[in-house]
Amino acid sequence: MISEKMKVQVQNSSVIRAMFEEGKRLAGIYGAENVFDFSLGNPNVEPPEEVKQAILEILQSEKSMNIHGYMNNSGYEDVRTTIAQSINDKFGTAFTQNNIIMSVGAGGGLNVIFKTLLNPEDQVITFAPFFGEYRSYVANYDGELVIVSPNTVDFQPNLEEFKEKITPKTKAVIINSPNNPTGVIYSEETIVKLSEILREKEKEFGTDIYLISDEPYRELAYDNTEVPYPSKYYANTIIGYSFSKSLSLPGERIGYIVVPSEAADYENIISAANIATRILGFVNAPSLFQRVAAKCLNAKVDLEGYNRNRELLYKGLSAYGYQCIKPEGAFYLFVKTPIENEVEFCNLAKKKNILLVPGSAFGCPGYVRIAYCVAYKTIEKALPSFKALMEEIR
Repeated sequence: MISEKMKVQVQNSSVIRAMFEEGKRLAGIYGAENVFDFSLGNPNVEPPEEVKQAILEILQSEKSMNIHGYMNNSGYEDVRTTIAQSINDKFGTAFTQNNIIMSVGAGGGLNVIFKTLLNPEDQVITFAPFFGEYRSYVANYDGELVIVSPNTVDFQPNLEEFKEKITPKTKAVIINSPNNPTGVIYSEETIVKLSEILREKEKEFGTDIYLISDEPYRELAYDNTEVPYPSKYYANTIIGYSFSKSLSLPGERIGYIVVPSEAADYENIISAANIATRILGFVNAPSLFQRVAAKCLNAKVDLEGYNRNRELLYKGLSAYGYQCIKPEGAFYLFVKTPIENEVEFCNLAKKKNILLVPGSAFGCPGYVRIAYCVAYKTIEKALPSFKALMEEIR
């Protein structure tokens, strides 16, 4: 008999993954070319050529015999030093290897952070719409996820409600920019105001509140839009970064955590995060891809490929009467459904072999997420079905 906690997890299993599996089933019936699967944020562009070259160089080097072994739980010292210097060069920070812990992707990193910080019943605040797995990540450590309702005008965080929801139990706030599912980038003004609120509440309650920035999409920003680096605005910031999207390596599970030296209780956090990495069963981040990532910090995926998809899908859906904010980053479109019940809309779309994810999975009913990290041809072929769907509803 499985645990009571896992019974709940099984019942609430990811709707995104369920849609992905449904896409494979439909492809077996109608052919993959006739199924328009926009469910999963699985990069469709190839990793940069530098990734392949780095793998070959590392495996052919004299030190390759040691590449698959254990190392410090934080990761290779030279890799962490290289990453710290790269961040410093980009954002004017002053990190060293001692501020970096290599992680098993962003998801692994977030679990390490929550394991490190949370006591039972501690609260973590997030802003809807948000990545649905935050619910499970916080629940893993018996914390409570507190959700700030969405600002559906521009999808910047609703800071007035946020201020009211901070309590003495608030241990952390998690943000995600560029955002999944909206593609919105939180502005510098937003980060500044959010930081001011946090400092004010820390002083009011006499507590430390950590701002956790979940950043798998940082490098996927269009039109030269700047993505503010939160630790420059708020000392108690912890960054969780992933190479899954920036290098198109989601299956390799490689990322890192940044804990600034200025953060409250820094030394204990670093020590605890190291232990959390081990006792959660990760032990260390994948050894080969630590070194690959360090060699490819300046490599970039074909962002123009995503941008072409963004432009085609946004313009096409807008012409048909769908309403959405044009994404500034990531590879998602968050579309207001023409009927109130977004689950019903998803079911109607599925009849036309269009697979979408309902906004309720992200804490924002009345919308659907479209992941446009697919072939350009897929969007071209899907647009007439989107048009027909809107016409039928009208």
